[in-house]
Amino acid sequence: MKSKNNPGNYFEDFVLGQELRHATPRTITSGDVALYTALYGPRFAVQASAEFARNIGFHDAPIDDLLVFHMVFGKTVPDVSLNAVANLGYAGGVFGVPVYAGDTVSTVSRVIGLKENSNGKTGVVYVNSVGRNQHGEMVVDYNRWVMVNKHNPDAPAPETFVPDLPSVVDPASFKIPVGLDLSGYDCTLAGSAHFWDDYAIGEKIDHVDGMTLEEAEHQMATRLYQNTAKVHFDQVSANQGRFGKRLIYGGHVMSLARALAFNGLGNAFRILAINAGSHANPAFAGNTVFAWSEVIDKFDIPGRNDVGAMRVRLVAVRDRAAADFPLRDDAGKYDSAVLLDFDHTVLIPKRP
Repeated sequence: MKSKNNPGNYFEDFVLGQELRHATPRTITSGDVALYTALYGPRFAVQASAEFARNIGFHDAPIDDLLVFHMVFGKTVPDVSLNAVANLGYAGGVFGVPVYAGDTVSTVSRVIGLKENSNGKTGVVYVNSVGRNQHGEMVVDYNRWVMVNKHNPDAPAPETFVPDLPSVVDPASFKIPVGLDLSGYDCTLAGSAHFWDDYAIGEKIDHVDGMTLEEAEHQMATRLYQNTAKVHFDQVSANQGRFGKRLIYGGHVMSLARALAFNGLGNAFRILAINAGSHANPAFAGNTVFAWSEVIDKFDIPGRNDVGAMRVRLVAVRDRAAADFPLRDDAGKYDSAVLLDFDHTVLIPKRP
């Protein structure tokens, strides 16, 4: 008799070009927003205040971009990463139309690359995932790669194909919200006096504050996104792994770091693109997360003098202050304290 449960896909189950239409569509509610705020404490005024958002051209307070990302990501887990060892990285991500409370997001993924690891027990799966709202409009389109266990180590390896992913998203791909007008942006209410003009390429910013990862909060967050990956929940399974304990979902660290970045980047209210991202080292309950940012590049938006784009590297570190901006050791490897290296582009108002 055929099993009625879903064991998830193992590495040998994936086929290049395969399309995965994921269950379950998710309506994002004001309750989800409140829980996200309680978990991470983001303070960006555009997402916090409907009145502030409407004054600059949004219909209402938009849903935090990373909450949208996590909801779209969570849909992919039962089909892509239920049997994952680790989520490895991101590239070529673009955020589309704003999402508001009451909108429903769904996700479709396509396998764009496969590479078996030399140990023959795992392989890396590359997927492109696109989240859309109930009107079929793109809300986020991104690529990621994940290490997945093989069910049968003797299963033949697929032909290796590693996709050529962009190192940075072309500014021509940025989606500026329709109707956005920052000419009357109130920096006092936003909580930051620093505009696009005030940042210099190469500048590094210590976001100062720290947040300790709690087991209960991490599991609550991961359930919020309906992310069912075993490595986050199942201690029996974790006992067989190399760490002997559950891993914190990398997106949880990402949202904590983004919330911490308000202290120094308080006007960077919208994420336009994910250029690249790496979960450099695993995080565990009890680690305290600090963060710093580096301004990598700045872009004008054609036809706009009220807003600009800024490419920023956001680095999350554990159990040490970020004032000395740790990233890589003398051998070029990520410092053992580095949890996240997140290269993204943000939208930020220009000085009036």
